Amino acid sequence: MDLEMRARLAGTNINEQSFLATDYLNHFNEVVMLLEMVPDMPDCIEDVQAWMPKSYQQHFIDSGFSDKDLAVEAYEKAPKAYREPFDKEVDTMNNLVDFSCRIMSKAMEESDADRVGRVARESSKTLQKHIDRASAIIHGRSQIMEQAEIDGLLDA
Repeated sequence: MDLEMRARLAGTNINEQSFLATDYLNHFNEVVMLLEMVPDMPDCIEDVQAWMPKSYQQHFIDSGFSDKDLAVEAYEKAPKAYREPFDKEVDTMNNLVDFSCRIMSKAMEESDADRVGRVARESSKTLQKHIDRASAIIHGRSQIMEQAEIDGLLDA
């Protein structure tokens, strides 16, 4: 079954090893861009708050992605070594956006524009790190190094 799916994925934008597509990460890149605008344009917080999590499958169903049906099918058959850490990263990103929105909303209610900006900047950076991890998984890395491990290697 895996060999058949891998053959069907050849020549598409869906990774033949993980059965996942980076196109899904565009959904999170959108909110990163919005968060990056908040410090200079606090009204953009409304756009961040309007952003809603979207499942992998729903993203492709709603998209114009040429192989969207195949992307949904491949996701359902993705090897656990990739799918489980990928889904964990997606859950983390969705929770991060939700938490950040709640903190920024509270700061807005308290007229604390500096805090709104700090939260937006930090959330954007953290979210980008998780997007990078999800991308690595999509590209076939099932084991992702923690930041402390990376820092240790760079210090060595």
